Amino acid sequence: MTLSAYLLFLPACFAINMAFGPNNLLSVTNGAKHGVSPAVVAASGRIVAFAIMIAIAGLGMGAVLVASEMAFDVIKYIGAAYLVWIGVRLLRAPAPTADVQSREASAVPSMRALVRQEFTVAAGNPKAILVFTAFFPQFVVPGAYASSYLLLGLTFLVFEVVAIALYAMLGARMRRLADGSRAMRWFNRVSGSMMVGFGLILAFTRRPAG
Repeated sequence: MTLSAYLLFLPACFAINMAFGPNNLLSVTNGAKHGVSPAVVAASGRIVAFAIMIAIAGLGMGAVLVASEMAFDVIKYIGAAYLVWIGVRLLRAPAPTADVQSREASAVPSMRALVRQEFTVAAGNPKAILVFTAFFPQFVVPGAYASSYLLLGLTFLVFEVVAIALYAMLGARMRRLADGSRAMRWFNRVSGSMMVGFGLILAFTRRPAG
């Protein structure tokens, strides 16, 4: 891969990583509830899911998934239902009192559950694999397919970690600015509504033609 092609890939890739979607919303929510470090660690589940998707796309199976309407729809509807379920849970969450917020801040969150949640949200969105099957090939060098694809994949994952940290810090900042049970109730409502919205958008996403 030429340096000029890679330099063209970098900003486009970072823009994709920074695009606000359900996973980045999770980083904001976890950053607000648990702090930056737990939110970043939890997002390791997302990194694993994306790494698997990159490997699938790199081996050519991503094109099969895109071509299979049934496979695409199964993943799509499962992912959409899970996003709606998370959103409903946030909407129904009670407004925390000052004592509850203090206990939550000092308590260690269930990291396994947070990692699993991040993994499930990422793996349940078939649109993510479209990035790796449609965007990456534009920069892959045919004569050095494996090495160039690996470079693109690693770059994407590094940028994803940066995006995770930035959104987690945003969530933590919002928590400090919106301290109090009333503010957190509205935060849960907004986050829950957005998560339900992402689920509905995903449910109505159509498989690319061809």
